[in-house]
Amino acid sequence: MPVRIHCSARQWVLLRGAASLLVFCALASACQAQDHGVVCRNGNGSFEAAFPAGVAVQVGAERREGLATRKCAGTLLWTTQRLEVASAAAEVDVDAFGIDLGLGAPVVTFQQKKTDAECCMTLQIYSLQSPPKLLRTITGGTFFSTADTDLDGQIEIWTNDATVMDGFESPNVGRPEFAPTVVLRFVRGRLLDVGSEFQSYFDGEIAKARSGLDAKSLRDFKESSGRLPPTAHFSPEDLRHSQNLESTKVKVLRIIWAYLYSGREEEAWKALAEMWPASDLDRIRTAILGVHARGILAQAGGASEGHAPHAGVAKVFDLRTEVVPASQTPWGRSIRTENRTEVIPPAPILIERRAPEGASEALKVTE
Repeated sequence: MPVRIHCSARQWVLLRGAASLLVFCALASACQAQDHGVVCRNGNGSFEAAFPAGVAVQVGAERREGLATRKCAGTLLWTTQRLEVASAAAEVDVDAFGIDLGLGAPVVTFQQKKTDAECCMTLQIYSLQSPPKLLRTITGGTFFSTADTDLDGQIEIWTNDATVMDGFESPNVGRPEFAPTVVLRFVRGRLLDVGSEFQSYFDGEIAKARSGLDAKSLRDFKESSGRLPPTAHFSPEDLRHSQNLESTKVKVLRIIWAYLYSGREEEAWKALAEMWPASDLDRIRTAILGVHARGILAQAGGASEGHAPHAGVAKVFDLRTEVVPASQTPWGRSIRTENRTEVIPPAPILIERRAPEGASEALKVTE
């Protein structure tokens, strides 16, 4: 799934509008794996915030007899009451705070993982109105990230279908990092699969997987049984061959998943027929459909309809960390390089304004 500017509690941005608060997060680039930062991991890290409606959020180390433990807890507080939303967890994160996800009220999204051994998080969405209520729970992804993906005012929930992949085909093929990406959105309170609106993102996944395939490896895989045998008693040469077959199998499956989870089932089966051993086609197609039917999308109320695919992911430039070549122009001017769009780097602004009449200072300088 994509690497994004993670909209955790440490980083959320509130935009005050006439009627509501909005948090927006933007995807920075596409990548298959990322090290997700969370508010609290194994008792380390904390966050506190209060919403204007009177509901406060606390996340941090769970305490016993006043002493912090190596576990994390999350709590909602209002008036004189409190609600424990997470306890004795290995990880607890606040992904978004004070936004309307399409559920009709400002919400806070908690996600937690009970033990380090678990692959996946549980996402819980609570209203921030007093008293707070649990509006929705979503399970099955290694991580959940809310994002206004292309800065159009609509918030998506990005995750992957990791839980259902456990035991699929083989331990390596079914690893969480190979799980297909899932994109969800609430529309008038209804959770929808909106993967078909982000086909350009999935096309990037497909292109990346195809770039790792070569003609010989694909031919060898098509000549195999599709069900790759255990490698415990293989010779070194046979082991290398088997590992190459499995690597090819993973790439082919990632292509199929990307087509399927972006609403292009016909293209998925066409690609499967082109790249999978013919003798194993019926079995693997049934297995793929089973995973798709049992996964996170079973928790959705359908797929989006009548929406044109989005043009792409909005690019956010962070020149605090981006390397700027020495040959580029000084701060405050636009940067233009070959094969690169114009980027205006941030610069400090000095504003001078006169002090009010009667003040002792002639000028006040603010930055």
